[in-house]
Formats: sequence, C-alpha cells, structure tokens
Amino acid sequence: MTHIIALATQSDSAIEALLDAAFGPDRFKRTAYAIRRGMEPLRHLSFAALDTDGTLSGLLQSWPVALRDHSGKECPLVMVGPVAVLPALQQSGIGKLLMQRLMAEARQQQSDPLMMIGDPEYYGRFFGFSAAETGGWKAPGPVEPHRLLAQSVDGSPLPPTGTLGPRTGLSRVA
Repeated sequence: MTHIIALATQSDSAIEALLDAAFGPDRFKRTAYAIRRGMEPLRHLSFAALDTDGTLSGLLQSWPVALRDHSGKECPLVMVGPVAVLPALQQSGIGKLLMQRLMAEARQQQSDPLMMIGDPEYYGRFFGFSAAETGGWKAPGPVEPHRLLAQSVDGSPLPPTGTLGPRTGLSRVA
C-alpha cells in the first residue's frame, strides 16, 4: 500500500536520489528548471509516496512561478512537477495517486492556477490540464507547445500571453 504524505518529511538527499533515478543527471538542463530557477518548492502542494516499508517511491513537487505580460505584470501560477517515480515502480499508479492528492489540495486551498510541461493526453484525460489557453505563452527554453499545459482551479480564464519564469517578491534559494 502506498501512503501519500508531505514531501517536507523527506531528506533532501532522498529526494535528489529519486529525481536522479527517474530523470537522470541531465535533468537540470530541462526548461522546467529554468522556469522555476531559484524558487523553493511549495511545501503545502508537494508530496511524497512511501511504500509499506516507508521507502520513498515517488514524489511530486510544486513551485511558485508566474506568467509575465509585456508590461511586467505577473499572473501567479503553480508549476506542477516533477512527478517522479522510481523506475522499477513506474506504471504502478503512484504518479496518479500523487496527482490526485495535489488536485484535491489545490481545489481545497483555492490555489493559483496550475501549469506544467507534460503529456497532454494523460494529464488532460485524468486531471483536466489543457494547452488550449497556453498558445501565447513563452518559456525560457525549448518546449513543445502542445506539452505546455494549464488549468484554472476556480475556472477563471488564464492570461492569453506572457513569459513563464520564477515568481518575484518571494524568497529565493541562494
């Protein structure tokens, strides 16, 4: 049985080891890292999956980011991901459990709109993410437009254009 708990309960070394196992050491080159550069994960929207032995088998991190329009005005967003599962346990439903927990918490807390870079078929079918409103969004690195996904937790429209990046006005990692 998998237990979903706060990711903050896990050590940084365990988190990094799982991310390396799931995505490899080149993961830092991904556009997602540039979008959230310098930010700390949102503790209230980041989760760990533990197996029956208490071993970290999966995780989901969420980050404070923003979409900036041409005038510099920010629309706060929550960047979802990475969703990482140990390679031997992938396709076992752990990632889905993590996303279900995130979605429930985001709705309960009335979080800022959610965005991610991911598989539109999977995240659209199970969690309501879509690229329908992100066509005018830019990222600080390469991203396939159909994989830039978003959803408004409260159903309000998302800004049609802007550039993704770290949220200003928040404390940043040194």
